[in-house]
Amino acid sequence: MMVLDKEDGVPMLSVQPKGKQKGCAGCNRKIKDRYLLKALDKYWHEDCLKCACCDCRLGEVGSTLYTKANLILCRRDYLRLFGTTGNCAACSKLIPAFEMVMRARDNVYHLDCFACQLCNQRFCVGDKFFLKNNMILCQLDYEEGQLTGAFEPQAQ
Repeated sequence: MMVLDKEDGVPMLSVQPKGKQKGCAGCNRKIKDRYLLKALDKYWHEDCLKCACCDCRLGEVGSTLYTKANLILCRRDYLRLFGTTGNCAACSKLIPAFEMVMRARDNVYHLDCFACQLCNQRFCVGDKFFLKNNMILCQLDYEEGQLTGAFEPQAQ
């Protein structure tokens, strides 16, 4: 599934290799622990490889991490911030890291793009919106489409 700038596995190395100790990419100190993690072609203390949003330890959560704009994220936070593609569902442009977004089901939108896709009305806090056929609609356009049958599949 291509949903991110980079997805990487986090193999747990059971024992640190003999010889020169590795430096941790997170804290820049030598890893003296018996166990270490390798991710993004770097070595990490178990406590240093964490999600930039929720601070969860990525070696414990699962074997996958996500990177975008120099952020290291767990799967849940990557999808929460960037949806399934990292692109706005309305304009298809990339959503920069930590930009405020609006969500509707699995779709993520730039704030400026979150508007009725028929009349371009912007939504205010508390406004009702509808998601029909993957289109964001205001209440008026949704109800009109329901009355006219605009959302029903066309017979061929």
